[in-house]
Amino acid sequence: MANLRDELGRYGIWTQQLGSGEPARRGEIGEAAAELEELGFGAVWLGGSSWVGDAVPLVEATSRLTVATGILSIWQYEAADTAARFHEVEAAHPGRFLLGLGASHARLAAQYRRPYSAMVGYLDALAGAGVPAGRTVLAALGPRMLELARDRSGGAHPYLVTPEHTAQAREILGAGPLLAPDLKVVLTADAGTARAAARAHLHMYLALPNYTNNFRRLGFTDEDFADGGSDRLIDAVYAWGEDARIRRRAEEFHAAGADHVALQVVGADGSAPPRAEWRRLAALLG
Repeated sequence: MANLRDELGRYGIWTQQLGSGEPARRGEIGEAAAELEELGFGAVWLGGSSWVGDAVPLVEATSRLTVATGILSIWQYEAADTAARFHEVEAAHPGRFLLGLGASHARLAAQYRRPYSAMVGYLDALAGAGVPAGRTVLAALGPRMLELARDRSGGAHPYLVTPEHTAQAREILGAGPLLAPDLKVVLTADAGTARAAARAHLHMYLALPNYTNNFRRLGFTDEDFADGGSDRLIDAVYAWGEDARIRRRAEEFHAAGADHVALQVVGADGSAPPRAEWRRLAALLG
């Protein structure tokens, strides 16, 4: 997937603030996407179980930025509809959209059953509808889903992970597929402020077994999940501190085998795109 690596570049932005389909916000979303492109980010990952249509305003407002769903829930959208919408976007804007897929969580999807088999079936349906495997990536955490990402898609986009997970994922994926983990960033050098913001953000994820099971595979224990997360867990998953420290944390993921790192700003006002923080990230990453 060398072309996909080149297309996405080293860094992208993971955001929920640009995924709104509200017509009134189309201009704001387009302006923010255009600025991200100017800042040098190679991709935008639309979080919060985004839909293919959410990518359209960003693609239309930019000329080379890759827009990805990060992650479209296979329980929320039928494969046939996803494929049809994919082909519409691809026909209008060739090579600008990347379909990120995920099996979500039992607590968030009433239909949740046998997620691995469901993902295989979804990929089968997409393939039957002509969606290229190389334009999809999977939100893979465990070994089995990572193997599926290797064999049936363009690669993996793991969420809420560490450099150690990235190294393990690269070993499973091998050299070819894309590996694009997310990294959460708290832009403050104050340890107390940073960890408080991270705990407020992490709290909901610690109620989802897919994530806690993955943390256990990485050597964390129930003690690390108490009270919003131990300092050890927080510091492993979130980058915070002076600019040089945040840059080193991002580089750790690349050193562990990541091709592309999707950066998520944590602790900013969630009602609007954190454009000032994105500018700072672009500057500190060079």
